[in-house]
Amino acid sequence: MSDATSAPTSDPTPLLVLDVVGLTPRLLAHMPHLRELAGSGSSAPLGTVLPAVTCSAQATFLTGALPSEHGIVGNGWYFRDLGEVLLWRQHNALVGGDKIWDAARRSHPGYTVANICWWYAMGADTDITVTPRPVYYADGRKEPDCYTRPAELHEELTGRFGTFPLFHYWGPTAGLPSSQWIIDATRHIMATRSPDLTLCYLPHLDYDLQRFGPEDPRAHRAAADLDRILAPLLADARRSGRTVLALSEYGITRVGRPVDINRALRRAGLLEVHVQDGMEYLDPTVSRAFAVADHQIAHVYVRRPEDLEAAREALRDLPGVAELLDDAGKKEHGLDHPRSGELVAVADPDAWFTYYYWLDEDRAPDFARLVDIHRKPGYDPAELFMDPLDPYVKVTAARALARKKLGMRYRMAVVPLDPSPVRGSHGRLPADPADGPLLICSVPGAVTGPVPATGVKPLLLNLAGLPACGPDEQSAGGNPAGLHQN
Repeated sequence: MSDATSAPTSDPTPLLVLDVVGLTPRLLAHMPHLRELAGSGSSAPLGTVLPAVTCSAQATFLTGALPSEHGIVGNGWYFRDLGEVLLWRQHNALVGGDKIWDAARRSHPGYTVANICWWYAMGADTDITVTPRPVYYADGRKEPDCYTRPAELHEELTGRFGTFPLFHYWGPTAGLPSSQWIIDATRHIMATRSPDLTLCYLPHLDYDLQRFGPEDPRAHRAAADLDRILAPLLADARRSGRTVLALSEYGITRVGRPVDINRALRRAGLLEVHVQDGMEYLDPTVSRAFAVADHQIAHVYVRRPEDLEAAREALRDLPGVAELLDDAGKKEHGLDHPRSGELVAVADPDAWFTYYYWLDEDRAPDFARLVDIHRKPGYDPAELFMDPLDPYVKVTAARALARKKLGMRYRMAVVPLDPSPVRGSHGRLPADPADGPLLICSVPGAVTGPVPATGVKPLLLNLAGLPACGPDEQSAGGNPAGLHQN
């Protein structure tokens, strides 16, 4: 492997980076192809960041920086200048810091990058982009689709592999077809474009591990299924001389206690709502305090300094809250960024945070029963289920699907308001490395010990045969100077 200070070769070693969400040492036992890759190459525990969620982890992998620098403090946050909670934004300009493709091009100007479904893809200075993007028609219908750059790649991919399976990417029917489509698209792009760096995001393990918990046989089957459909992509990489790096953002651990953090703030008189058509909506612009729930982490936004102690008091003894990070605590974890809010709540190991703020189920907004990741002011894993308490839920879904097929507007109101079925979550730092992220490399000896999340970028540059981007970056596998190591 090249030293970080060596001169770049004229042709960088091509890389394939697989983001296998939820991959842990425990699950690797059910994934023979990835296990073989680790055995013939090398593997190591991978550090994560707080919060251990997709957007924060991916931003750290690609910039070598912590959330305090790149600003991605979660999968979403409160945009104070807009007065809105927004999750799952897509514009790469939200990510601060020096991206890996910028660093690579400083020493190799022609370096090409393909991003297949890693987050914050739109507007990124990559050569090829594929990312989920529904069609929102003027009559209110939403249909599955994706965004591609260059534009002509859209018809190329959908003509070969069909429409991007958005309803298998998230929601009650989320499953293997979305990861299969992404793998097919990745194989096609590598065969026809041969980018120097290919980023491929594989979400399949996220679904059944959250639905059933990581120890459930259905979760083990999901791991085996994903490994099986990965085999052709790994074979393509091997035939073409492409170095493979498989990693995960977090491990999913068993939970059983939902924590209604916003209801606690409302009962304390700190959270306000406004009412339309009998439904209650969070009113963040006037609330003295509210939380943006994101799995096992919740960012608490306090409107005025004099309300900080009241917010702290409302949450200090709330069952399920393990820690309340203040300015010092956020700084300790590399999370001291204005987007983080005034406090960051960390759940107990067996608990997770709901976004719910209504006190009467009849006052819940209509989007609460939908898969609606953009209107809910927080993450909702209940979207992975059809309401088990509604005996007619399948009839409701069938009617909605019939209207959809007829080109009519429809409401797939099948999501439960009871969060108790959720059995897996993430966001905390792992207590046991066996339940934490894992890094596998096809190069023997490439990693010999734990790798911090901030070390992924310099590792990739080393594997490509390119110099690290700056004097503060050490060789891969070490701890870059001055950065927090988990």
